[in-house]
Amino acid sequence: MSDAATIRSHPDVAEPAGGRAEWIEAAGGHRQRAAFYPAVDPVGAVVVSTGRTEFIEKYFEVIGELLERRYSVLIHDWRGQGLSTRLLPDALKGHANRFYDLVDDYGRLLDHYETRLPKPWISLSHSMGGCLTMMAFARGERRFSAAIQSAPMLSLKPQRQLPLRIAVWLMDHLGGANAYALGGKADPYVATFDGDRLTHDRARWDRTMAILQQHRDLALGGVTWGWIESAFEAMAWLQRTPRLAEVAMPVSILGAGQDLLVDSYGQKLVAEHLPHCRYLEIPGAFHEILVETDDIRAIFWREFEALAASISPSV
Repeated sequence: MSDAATIRSHPDVAEPAGGRAEWIEAAGGHRQRAAFYPAVDPVGAVVVSTGRTEFIEKYFEVIGELLERRYSVLIHDWRGQGLSTRLLPDALKGHANRFYDLVDDYGRLLDHYETRLPKPWISLSHSMGGCLTMMAFARGERRFSAAIQSAPMLSLKPQRQLPLRIAVWLMDHLGGANAYALGGKADPYVATFDGDRLTHDRARWDRTMAILQQHRDLALGGVTWGWIESAFEAMAWLQRTPRLAEVAMPVSILGAGQDLLVDSYGQKLVAEHLPHCRYLEIPGAFHEILVETDDIRAIFWREFEALAASISPSV
């Protein structure tokens, strides 16, 4: 592709050293941005898959913590957000035609980097990224040795409300798929710390907003009816598919005790259907566990290290 992929900078947000961004070709002429950070004397690789609205630069702290643990890191922007292809003329619309497209992009990403990623591989995902990577595992992705998920989007609190489910289907199928849904545009530039209720950590929240204010093309607004229908369809499939029983690797699912976005119902249901899954709910945590306060993040890292030790006892 003609223009080089870049990683955005901010004077108050330090990027880990050694990273290089690339464009990965996706179906339909789309492209996804990815970045690879090689570790010194690596013990494995972690593939980081972000949640809705998120982008590579938000995870600089997590990338650094993984590099300190001697894991090479691959991280990517999903189609429709970050610097990957936006799907509608209004780039702030959070849209998806179908989540299966994003899962296919994920496979292409892994194919592209496969020879550069030291084994074993661990999947680390958050929210929407948890839903999409779990779909990939259930559909036969077997290159990972373990997976850990932070507040995965495996059900949403309104999802079990039948009238809403019907309204979403009708809007998606009767010409409204590309329109803003429910609360409308949700301008990301006027968000407030108290209004977001995603983390208790003001400093980490401010850091993310500083990046967005300087690099506005990273921002994403409210969802479309098409995105909601895609999400409902994907989560319903995961809740009923027997193929989860074929996912033989160890999986850790971490729920957030004060999550206002996703419902623990789906997390527990999926955990029950996985052969080797540990489910842990972190009391007091808001949705974004990885940008929460130090005490909450410490629980995540203890779980990560236990999972890593289970597949590589010498680590």
